[in-house]
Amino acid sequence: MDQIQQILPHRYPFALIDRVVSYVPNTSLHAYKNITMNEPVFMGHFPGNPIFPGVLLLEAMAQATGLLGFKMMENVGENEIYLFAGIDNARFKRQVIPGDRVDFHVHFVKERRGIWKFTGEARVDGELACTAEIMCARRNG
Repeated sequence: MDQIQQILPHRYPFALIDRVVSYVPNTSLHAYKNITMNEPVFMGHFPGNPIFPGVLLLEAMAQATGLLGFKMMENVGENEIYLFAGIDNARFKRQVIPGDRVDFHVHFVKERRGIWKFTGEARVDGELACTAEIMCARRNG
């Protein structure tokens, strides 16, 4: 977790990646998040039937792409940040509930004029929960 916090600016309760499992330089990253009943979001989404919000699955996937992007960059400036710039073709295939471990698999596609494109999948026990194409932008903060 300390290494993740050195790369990403997110902190509790918005740090959504627990651990990086593997990294293939300039290609892909596999990370995960354990979903627990203690997540603050479950106080309101939905009481009595807790479902992890799809928008937070996308945010966690974007954080995984941020990790991959920062690992790919050379000469990262002290004030540089990596911003979520867009999402295409997001699809949700299954609900994510407390007790699930969500594995995020993100792959670098291309970079053009400071915009980086990635594909991502979120899986629970090997079953597809969410897919998306994510665009991020490298900027000075």
